[in-house]
Amino acid sequence: MKRILVTGGTGYIGSHTAVELINAGYEVIIIDNLSNSTADSLDGIEAITGVRPAFVHGDVNDMETLEKLFSDFPGIEGIINFAASKAVNESVRKPLLYYRNNLVTLLNLLEMTVKHGVKGFVFSSSCTVYGEPDVNPVTEKSPIKPATSPYGNTKQISEEIITDTIYSGAPFRAILLRYFNPVGAHPSALIGELPNGVPQNLIPYLTQTAIGVRQELSVFGDDYPTPDGSCIRDFINVVDLAKAHVMAISRLIEGRTAEPVEIFNLGTGNGVSVLELINTFESATGVKVPYRIAPRREGDIVKVWADPEHANNVLGWKAEISLADTMLSAWNWQKRLREKGIM
Repeated sequence: MKRILVTGGTGYIGSHTAVELINAGYEVIIIDNLSNSTADSLDGIEAITGVRPAFVHGDVNDMETLEKLFSDFPGIEGIINFAASKAVNESVRKPLLYYRNNLVTLLNLLEMTVKHGVKGFVFSSSCTVYGEPDVNPVTEKSPIKPATSPYGNTKQISEEIITDTIYSGAPFRAILLRYFNPVGAHPSALIGELPNGVPQNLIPYLTQTAIGVRQELSVFGDDYPTPDGSCIRDFINVVDLAKAHVMAISRLIEGRTAEPVEIFNLGTGNGVSVLELINTFESATGVKVPYRIAPRREGDIVKVWADPEHANNVLGWKAEISLADTMLSAWNWQKRLREKGIM
C-alpha cells in the first residue's frame, strides 16, 4: 500500500482528499497543527471509509517535527500540501502571517521531499495566480498577472519555488493544481468546512447566516462590471476537487507525467455571481438567506472562471456535481453541526 503524506489534512479540502485517497487504496498520514480545523474530522474520515488515518498533531514550520514524522513513517511516496493560510481578505490585513505560514512550510516540505526520496509533490495552488484576468475563461497558458493580495502572491511565489527546485535537478516531480472556489461538503454530511471563529470564506458564512448563527451575509459590492454587479467565480464541489488530487498523486507516483512540473486548472468552466450563488442556495434548500450589499473588499478579483479542458483531457478529471447539489450538501453539513451542538 503506497504511503501518502497529507499536510493540513484535517482541514476542509485536506479531509475530503484523505477520504478519496483511502477509497483509492492509499495509506494516508496526516499532519496538522489544528490552527483552522479540529481533530473531529478524523472521526468523519473513519466513519466514511472505515479507516482512521495516522495523525501527527504538529506544525510543518517545525523541522524537528517533520524529521520525526519521516522517521516514524518511512517510505512516503507522495506529498499533498494543504498546509497554508487561505483567506484573501485576511492576507491583506496580516501579510507576514501569510508569508510565514505559506512559504516556510513549503520550503521545509521540499527539503524533506529531496532528503527522503519522495517521488511526487502535489501543490494546492489557486486561480489567484492569474490576478485580474484579461479574458475568461482562464487557461493554464493565461498570463500570470500581479497578485491582488498577499495570499495570491504566496501562491505565485510557491509555484516558482517548486519549479526552480525541480529544474535545479531535484529528483522528484510536481503537479500544481490551480483551483477556483471550493464549496460544499461530503454527501454523508460527516465532514465539511468548519473554520475556527468567524468564517473568512463565503459558503460557511452563508450557511451560518441561513441557520441563524450570523445576523446577515455581506455581499461585497454590487457595482462591478458584471450582469448583476456582484463578483463572479467558478464554484467547484470539494469532493470533485479532492478526486483530482488523487488522480494527480497517482500520475506522479506511477511516472505518467509528461513534464517535471505539470499545471492544471480545476474548475467547472462556469462563472457564477455571488448573488446567483445565494439564489441557487435558496432554491436548493428552501431557506432564505438575509444579506446586505457592503462596500467592495480589498483584494477581490472582479470575475474569473476556469477553462478545465486541459485537466479533462490530460489528467482525466472532470467536475461532475451540480451547484444545486453542492449547496444542498453544504446546508446538510451545517444542519448536522447544529444537531451536534457545534454551530
